Amino acid sequence: MTQRAKIDTDDGERVATEPPVVHRAAGLTSAEVAERVARGEVNDVPVRSSRSAADIIRGNVFTRFNAIIGVLWVVMFFVAPIQDSLFGFVIVANTGIGIIQELRAKKTLDGLAVIGEAKPVVRRDGTSGAVSTSEIVLGDLIELGPGDKVVVDGEVAEADNLEIDESLLTGEADPVVKKPGDRMMSGSFVVAGGGAFTATKVGREAYAAQLAEEASRFTLVHSELRSGISTILKYVTWMMVPTAIGLIISQLVVKDTNLKDSVARTVGGIVPMIPEGLVLLTSVAFAIGVIRLGRKQCLVQELPAIEGLARVDVVCLDKTGTLTEGGMDVKELRLLGPAAEGDGTGGAKRSGSDEPYVRKVLGALGESDPRPNASLQAIIDAYPDAEEWRCTQALPFSSARKYSGAAFSEGNGETSAWLLGAPDVLLPDGDPVLAEIDHLNEQGLRVLLLARTTRELDAPDVAEGARATALVVLEQRLRPDAADTLAYFADQDVAAKVISGDNAVSVGAVAGKLGLPGAANTVDARLLPAEREEMARALDENAVFGRVTPQQKRDMVGALQSHGHTVAMTGDGVNDVLALKDADIGVSMGSGSEATRAVAQIVLLNNSFATLPSVVAEGRRVLGNITRVATLFLTKTVYSVLLAILVVCSQVEYPFLPRHLTLLSTLTIGVPAFFLALAPNKERAKPHFVRRVMRYAIPGGAIAAAATFTTYLLARSHYSGTGALAAETSAATLTLFLVSLWVLAIVARPYTWWRAGLLATMAGGFLLVLVVPWLQDFFALKLVGVTMPWTSVGIAAVGAGALELAWRWVDRRFPA
Repeated sequence: MTQRAKIDTDDGERVATEPPVVHRAAGLTSAEVAERVARGEVNDVPVRSSRSAADIIRGNVFTRFNAIIGVLWVVMFFVAPIQDSLFGFVIVANTGIGIIQELRAKKTLDGLAVIGEAKPVVRRDGTSGAVSTSEIVLGDLIELGPGDKVVVDGEVAEADNLEIDESLLTGEADPVVKKPGDRMMSGSFVVAGGGAFTATKVGREAYAAQLAEEASRFTLVHSELRSGISTILKYVTWMMVPTAIGLIISQLVVKDTNLKDSVARTVGGIVPMIPEGLVLLTSVAFAIGVIRLGRKQCLVQELPAIEGLARVDVVCLDKTGTLTEGGMDVKELRLLGPAAEGDGTGGAKRSGSDEPYVRKVLGALGESDPRPNASLQAIIDAYPDAEEWRCTQALPFSSARKYSGAAFSEGNGETSAWLLGAPDVLLPDGDPVLAEIDHLNEQGLRVLLLARTTRELDAPDVAEGARATALVVLEQRLRPDAADTLAYFADQDVAAKVISGDNAVSVGAVAGKLGLPGAANTVDARLLPAEREEMARALDENAVFGRVTPQQKRDMVGALQSHGHTVAMTGDGVNDVLALKDADIGVSMGSGSEATRAVAQIVLLNNSFATLPSVVAEGRRVLGNITRVATLFLTKTVYSVLLAILVVCSQVEYPFLPRHLTLLSTLTIGVPAFFLALAPNKERAKPHFVRRVMRYAIPGGAIAAAATFTTYLLARSHYSGTGALAAETSAATLTLFLVSLWVLAIVARPYTWWRAGLLATMAGGFLLVLVVPWLQDFFALKLVGVTMPWTSVGIAAVGAGALELAWRWVDRRFPA
């Protein structure tokens, strides 16, 4: 039966309906749970944070180029010495390294995913407890509170002002009020109120199960870097196939040479066309990035997020939980006016000086919310609950309206209704109290207004005419590492925008204390233009925005993106979900709501904003270094294709055996690339990966091919007789090594001690092969005479000079 309660108003007595008494359901029994598990009615969707071990092995072993090299490797076992099969062993080693690194990354990710996994609260046998999502069974009663994600489909069983955001599923931005019997869809989340629902569909039958599985899977796709490499490999295949066919015909048919030697030289021409190590190094660089970030308690839920954050030039920060710690402290309680008035029939009146009564009101408000936010928790800690008061109606806090409320039966026959929230929302413009509040906000303090209302709490105009009673002044705890983090972003040319639902002046004061550039220019988001272009202009010109609604956060991200910015958004509350989803990179705190962790690509499990620079730096390291090493690999591909074409057109033997190019690739590409790919790199990532790589690789490869073939033709005319081909090959190999080493020298800039040491070590390795007799025999390299070797060096020097001129011209003509 519905109970009724009196509420005092200025117009006399009015009757308000109290919600009916709802008996708490006990949920399933342990026996019922066991029965459903036995029937397989469990939420068994395999939500994975990483590829399976089988997928990792399959992805690294069964590639197009591994298949090509594998066939050539088998051929070489039958026609040439073991030295000419070294390229196969290198590929096996590289593939093994790739598998091991990805498995290490998988172990790191899986461990972090368990730590960061949100566990729904399920009611069984009359008691509530957290269980893993995979342990939910059909018919379970799952409790909900603000920020909780609906993990399976169901039907509402209990609702206490329950508001659900289904925008991630339907695109509808407005929250939906749910009542008992209403349908719940997995993938939605709670924005206000609480309740419980009964699971009606679990596992793969749930509405968003497949989407959730795909979204949370560790992946190496959908990034500019990966798609760029795929594009390059496609072009390489198109170039390689006709060139290889021509080379095969040239060496096996046109030239009347030893069959086995012809096959060996044909393979020697085909193998270096394949940039087989490029894909491997990309995977390894990403995998090691995941491991490094994992050690800092950073969970990368989607691998391309490392790349994406490296491209970020604007980071949008939510103040609470990012610049400030989650907790707050009540600093002061300021009474403003009459705390309560009688019912018009001679009831007692209490003056604004009746602080004990206001404290009771605040204590009761705190008790009325089963899941208080940080502000209300500070009030709960400061003011004890008035046990004789009974809550008759509650209005949960919403980021959109900026306040909460509750109505009480005070235990002495009197009733009252109160609102607690943003003063500049609850008070009319021009109210003298606002001036006092502005002074407090300028000190970086957070101020809540306690006001008494005479209207129904669920009325749209509930705040209209509310009487200001007291100001609750809260002191926010600044994160000790926030200032250094903001300084890092400023140093890295990443613009920081503080976007908060709090008062703009207060937010600006906090940002100013932390040294944020432009913190003095604060904007009340209620005054922002709705038109995207004008909003984007305002965002470019200012750094601090207050009183931002959840929908505005989303619009602001879109406005920044419309001006060509790559935007990262940080947040931990349900009001951040829409913006996190639309941002290029969403970053959630580990202690944030389940909904924010679900849509974010990166979760900071240690709740430390200071971890973010590490993520940015890791992304920049990966992208910048992969661009460097890609230039090395593709320069080799270009000169290999051009050499093959020159050989076919000139109708001469191919100058190299596989062992020669294995040696060159190892010293000028393979070993250096591993060091360069893992080196520190703070350069901001730039777009157009394919264009940036090919603009260097094409002229570099062309010059290397021209210099090498020139040396080869001169050597053919210089040497004659038995062993001439070996001498010609040695001279050509020397030129190609020196030119390739110069390509490495350009790519390795700017020099550090270890980069210079790397170059010297690679040069020393080649010199060692030339001077040690058994290495000479093993690699079939021996310089003959004096004239031709020094001619090789001279041609290589000319090639190096041409490389410098060509790359500088490219920088001017085709800037990145």
